[in-house]
Amino acid sequence: MLRCLFFASAALSLVAPASAATQAIIVGNLIPDAATGPVGPAVILVEDGRIKDIAKGINNPFQADKVVDLSTKTLVPGLIDLHVHLTGDPGDDYRDEAVNPDEWGVVMGVKNAALTVKAGFTTVREAGSAQNTAFVLRRGTAEGRIIGPRIIAAGPALSIVGGHADVSGFRNDVIATLESGYTCTGPVECAEKVRKSSRAGADVIKITATGGVLSQQGRGLEAHFTSEEMLSITNTAHSLGLKVMAHAHGARGIEAASAAGIDSIEHGTFADEAALKVMKAKGTALVPTLMALEGVRARLGKGIYTPTVEVKAKQAVEAAGRQVRRAKAMGVTVAFGTDAGVFEHGRNGSEFALLVNAGMTPTEALASATTVAAKTLGLENEIGRIAVGYSADLVAVNENPLNNIRTLETAEWVMVRGRIIP
Repeated sequence: MLRCLFFASAALSLVAPASAATQAIIVGNLIPDAATGPVGPAVILVEDGRIKDIAKGINNPFQADKVVDLSTKTLVPGLIDLHVHLTGDPGDDYRDEAVNPDEWGVVMGVKNAALTVKAGFTTVREAGSAQNTAFVLRRGTAEGRIIGPRIIAAGPALSIVGGHADVSGFRNDVIATLESGYTCTGPVECAEKVRKSSRAGADVIKITATGGVLSQQGRGLEAHFTSEEMLSITNTAHSLGLKVMAHAHGARGIEAASAAGIDSIEHGTFADEAALKVMKAKGTALVPTLMALEGVRARLGKGIYTPTVEVKAKQAVEAAGRQVRRAKAMGVTVAFGTDAGVFEHGRNGSEFALLVNAGMTPTEALASATTVAAKTLGLENEIGRIAVGYSADLVAVNENPLNNIRTLETAEWVMVRGRIIP
């Protein structure tokens, strides 16, 4: 028993913060934010999970309980991924949801949360899960009981009956058993489901505004909710202080969701000029999730997807990256998100090169995962920069990412909320 208690205590100490310990972090090159760019050597003083002071130069002027030498590394703000699914892995059979209990998602989530934070992503938005799995993971990482990033959790996504995020592909009696309880029809019921999500503990409301690529429904990728339903969802969420993120592929669904005031469009695969004009006018952000389509591309034609999914997947893969080019040309905000879970967790950083290949500069790509992503979450005064008073979310890489964006694919050292990730 004592042996078990010792190891449990030791494991917890790896991630739990020292109560009032101070840490001085010496870095060879500091990038406090993408817009500022590199400012050279610096020393960051961290106390109680926050950045207390910053000094220029390589010499440490601070009295600290611990000194971390990263004098050969570049330090950037902790990276933010606005679209992940921690509780699943790519290639899972859709029938698994009829076999595995929801609790299995927590097991998967613990594994994937560790992979994600070790990749340098210190904050993620969990974009759809079973009722409590993401909320449990959120608490676990916040309390330092498991290794992982800060989690902004949606819980179950709102869907139309038979749409993406609803259960499909089974007998009706199986569907009745498996349905999430978050489908809605009409503005009144949709408002009720937003309130239900809020009561359950959602940090953000996720809806599936159009059909989806990997669901078993074969009704294409255009609009699902009516404009009146989406307006009801948005108004209700905003009245509760919650933002709304909308899975949306088809152009008219993107346009309708943006017109309803939804805060971010996830994927935006077939966004055209008309849709992007509305996004620009409404201040709606695009979260393009290009890595998701790379994950899909790798699995096409291999018997992994059902025929229904294979047709939609080919359509989406053919359009990959166009929405980023169009959005940038029209001045639409592009924020970083990957849809990890459709591809392997821990590879989130590969999204940066895809964004650059789609026309963004390295500075824009880094900003999309730091300052822009933080603002999309409404946390721009908490995360996304290395500045006094901000959460101590820090990532060290080998090179200046503004010269070589691919250096962000490998994190050499990570700190979240003042905790060094082992």
